[in-house]
Amino acid sequence: MAVSLLALEVSDLCLGKPALRSLALTTTIAEALFALKNSDDNFLSVWNCDHAAKTNNDYKGNCEEEGCDVCECKCVGKVSMVDVICYLCKDENLLFPSDALKAPVSVLLPEIPGMVVHVEPTSSLLEAIDLILQGAKNLVVPIKTRYSTRRKQLQKLSITSPTIHNGREFCWLTQEDIIRFFLGSIGLFAPLPALSIDTLGIISTEFVTIDYHSPAISELEAISRSLADETSVAVIDSDGILIGELSPFTLACCDDSVAAAITTLSSGDLMAYIDCGGPPEDLVKVVMARLKERGLEAMLQEFTNCSCYSTTSSCQSQSSSSDEESVSSTPVSTLHRSGKYSRSMSYSARMVRRAEAIVCHPKSSLVAVMIQAIAHRVNYVWVIEDDCSLVGIVRFYDMLKVFRESLEDMA
Repeated sequence: MAVSLLALEVSDLCLGKPALRSLALTTTIAEALFALKNSDDNFLSVWNCDHAAKTNNDYKGNCEEEGCDVCECKCVGKVSMVDVICYLCKDENLLFPSDALKAPVSVLLPEIPGMVVHVEPTSSLLEAIDLILQGAKNLVVPIKTRYSTRRKQLQKLSITSPTIHNGREFCWLTQEDIIRFFLGSIGLFAPLPALSIDTLGIISTEFVTIDYHSPAISELEAISRSLADETSVAVIDSDGILIGELSPFTLACCDDSVAAAITTLSSGDLMAYIDCGGPPEDLVKVVMARLKERGLEAMLQEFTNCSCYSTTSSCQSQSSSSDEESVSSTPVSTLHRSGKYSRSMSYSARMVRRAEAIVCHPKSSLVAVMIQAIAHRVNYVWVIEDDCSLVGIVRFYDMLKVFRESLEDMA
């Protein structure tokens, strides 16, 4: 069995995964925002395509119909609602948010090379892990399939569509996918899974905190960075006690009106605002009053337009696995949200305590922390002592290092 792990290809981990929904690099932020609100995905891939069309007579590859166009496409990043929210919170966009939405989606992409990497389906599992340990957050893997002309025509009518190149679609391979796979074969790594995270030395002290009473806007860059790092911002009190978190996953389940809340509220109030039950009416009034005080009339207008009270939803879980059981959300009085924000949430999404952080103890076993993170669909777990003081964070990244070393020993 250990030998079979070493022989695995990335395609083995991609069976049944849905095809990526994509945006063109030239898509406007307004169009991306519309697509996100009407998508089941928290992230949409962004592609740069060279549409130097060739005909079937010129091209000898896997072109499926006579006279089809061929172009070289590459995934250059991904965007989420959090990217849009953080962009709208920037000083230069606060006065005229509508104008800011006219910019191309390319301005939302972080200037960090190597975050999204294309790999061949025949690449080994070890190669995939190495790429992630080198900084890749998402691996783009082609899926071989065939499409009818009618399906291709339907896809062209949508802002987002699966990216098809020479008869292939693509899917993400993420850290969660690999950790989930290892959990299914956890017995092969004994006694490693039973060791504590403290013993394994995978508790990282590199994390960002913000005081409960501090303005949320003061940590805007930290929120953006935690999105790129697939972690979170810990909210603590003056004694270093963990109160909660400002999680990009939580913010991705909200709509763009949250930009007004980040601009005007403290970190503690923002946690209450984005809680699963929806923002309290008193905080909605506070946001509107403070926007008016600061002369942010355009943002106030956008916020007011969203503030029609109606039924809403909750978060939609992020991404890597197959379809899950859905249930209807409970109608509550909160801001109206369109698209996925008014849909029923999945079982795994209901498991996430949005205003609370997922925590463990330094003596928690590796397998216990893995199960915690996967059950709550996050890439990290906060580590606290018995008095709830924050001591560190355990990430999938750190776990993959341990499993990579174990696989080397198996070789």
